[in-house]
Amino acid sequence: MIRLTAPIAREELLKLHAGDRVSLSGVIYTARDAAHGRLCAALDRGEALPVNLCNQVIFYAGPTPAPEGKPVGAIGPTTSVRMDAYTPKLLRYGVSGLIGKGDRTPAVCDALQECGAVYFAAIGGCAAYMSACIQSCDVVAYDDLGTESIKRLVVKDLPLTVACDAHGGNAYRDGMNAYLETSRKD
Repeated sequence: MIRLTAPIAREELLKLHAGDRVSLSGVIYTARDAAHGRLCAALDRGEALPVNLCNQVIFYAGPTPAPEGKPVGAIGPTTSVRMDAYTPKLLRYGVSGLIGKGDRTPAVCDALQECGAVYFAAIGGCAAYMSACIQSCDVVAYDDLGTESIKRLVVKDLPLTVACDAHGGNAYRDGMNAYLETSRKD
């Protein structure tokens, strides 16, 4: 298990490889479809973003309202392909890490390599467990989007897997190829 603290230095990201298991602590930000659309529209207009996401990690999640005494309710990863139209632009802006679930398009994988960034996969279906890793949650932009607003999270020991690394490694592709190779031998 590799322990990382966000924001993650680019040198640390370059040491990661598809399939590595990671425990992430530190500050990350949530953003989903609607927020991504607004962020990219602002960049297209040459405007500053409402929160500086350079060298930051974005978690594709929209936590449910917090029960009393907790920073968030359930929080689980959103299917990442929903953000793929926006992701290369945000990576080129300076986002260094992404957290979600599911494989990415070739354009996103290429942008990860180009920018020295990493895509982490979170476990789908474990939203209650993952909420225990959240120490604080504050809305920092687009409050009108409700659960899809951009939130600043402080996390401790968030379990992740490097799905796509900065070197072109892709755990989804590599895993499938290994499976197919094994099944051909049977």
